[in-house]
Amino acid sequence: MTQSDNLQQQVVEHAVSAEEAGQRLDVFVGSLPQVETRSRATRFIEEGLVLVDGEERNKKYLISAGELITVTVPPPRTTTLTPEFIPLDIRYEDDEVIVLSKEAGMVVHPAPGHQTGTLVNALLAHSLELGKLQGSERPGIVHRLDMDTSGLMVVAKSDRAQQRLQDAIRERIVDRRYLALVHGWIAPETGIIDAPIARAPGDKLRMRVHDGPRAKEAQTTFKVLQRFEPGRYDDGFTLIECKLYTGRTHQIRVHARYIGHPIVGDPSYGRGTLPANHYLQRQFLHSHRLSFVHPITKEELRFEDDLPDDLQTLIDGLEPR
Repeated sequence: MTQSDNLQQQVVEHAVSAEEAGQRLDVFVGSLPQVETRSRATRFIEEGLVLVDGEERNKKYLISAGELITVTVPPPRTTTLTPEFIPLDIRYEDDEVIVLSKEAGMVVHPAPGHQTGTLVNALLAHSLELGKLQGSERPGIVHRLDMDTSGLMVVAKSDRAQQRLQDAIRERIVDRRYLALVHGWIAPETGIIDAPIARAPGDKLRMRVHDGPRAKEAQTTFKVLQRFEPGRYDDGFTLIECKLYTGRTHQIRVHARYIGHPIVGDPSYGRGTLPANHYLQRQFLHSHRLSFVHPITKEELRFEDDLPDDLQTLIDGLEPR
């Protein structure tokens, strides 16, 4: 193994031995001392920081003897997190996990332009113990919701809970369901959208359906709950329940646009004028059901969260249709 350092990053090179052959790429990279965890390895692979003989591979790739694994380890982030006493809508808490309902407008963790007022800042003031496997800048975080997506989330208070919950999400045994109001009339009662997602070229904030080598598999199922006839400024709406089988960035929003039924109020993937969106100031997307097996006690936990007032008011206004 060789490695080089500069002020920006660390590059690790490792030739796969016969004993190491056959491992999944994410498992092997996560075992390297410079990476330390499988979750970090997965993030590096998804960000194109891991190469096998100079080529990007997905995390499930099985490595072979003689292949050269190159890992570019980014420099440690120097974000200083400050606890902030921000009210949290907590639905369940014990020594290992917290289940809460995030309000629209709150960013989950600090990012450029959002260094304070985040869910992480609030969590640091609420709990002395939070899982650290996602790094010091994302304590307790297991999965995320977009800033303007509201609803249920689970947070880990210990490393073991964080690891087991992340594994459960990867193994698709955490049931996450969302309510979304989309433009247009969806005819079938149920459906599945199976379309890989990648970052849009030249835009760090947007994603798109794409089948390139850096695209990641993404599956969303939906069930129609209610349909609304077209109005003066719109072509009607459909209220659907979506279930995530993968957790890609903006997944439901991108998939909704892909099938021609973008989410009402979506500033990045939506359509129409303010009247067509009934003047909604954020995307109509709400995490309303969350079910999982407790990572330590093995108890099955189920939670439901009603639509917040802004979304329920829009639905109430459409009822006559």
